[in-house]
Amino acid sequence: MRRERGFTLIELLIVVAIIGIIAAIAIPNLLNAINRGRQKRTMADMRTIATAIEAYAVDNSFYPRSISSPTDMEIYVSPTYLKNMPGQDGWRNPFVMVSDSAGTAYTITSYARDAQDSGPGSGTTTDFDHDIDYSNGVFVTWPEGIQTD
Repeated sequence: MRRERGFTLIELLIVVAIIGIIAAIAIPNLLNAINRGRQKRTMADMRTIATAIEAYAVDNSFYPRSISSPTDMEIYVSPTYLKNMPGQDGWRNPFVMVSDSAGTAYTITSYARDAQDSGPGSGTTTDFDHDIDYSNGVFVTWPEGIQTD
């Protein structure tokens, strides 16, 4: 008589445990990569908006004046300088755009993942929840290095 061969319960449990360990390592790295991608998209959109604002300033000798929302900014830069105005960051939160009444300064802010104002900051940040600020042609606060949750 021939004996049928198969996997024992112990062998199956070991395979399931190995798959569980691999998943426990891979999922946090995947979530981190998704958030890094959202940051990079947000920063690219901010640069695009800023390029349109700078082009407007070249033509008019001042930045758009008294801006308090993306819709206000869109009136000045779209469609002449920017075909489609990105109104949301990578986390689907609206950008915050402000300019002074003299037309000498502007700031574009993304409240990032937590959608809350982190307050003033400058330099690099390693937190997905910290704001990303772009003002007058340069990033004032931006993500750099390994990001933490």
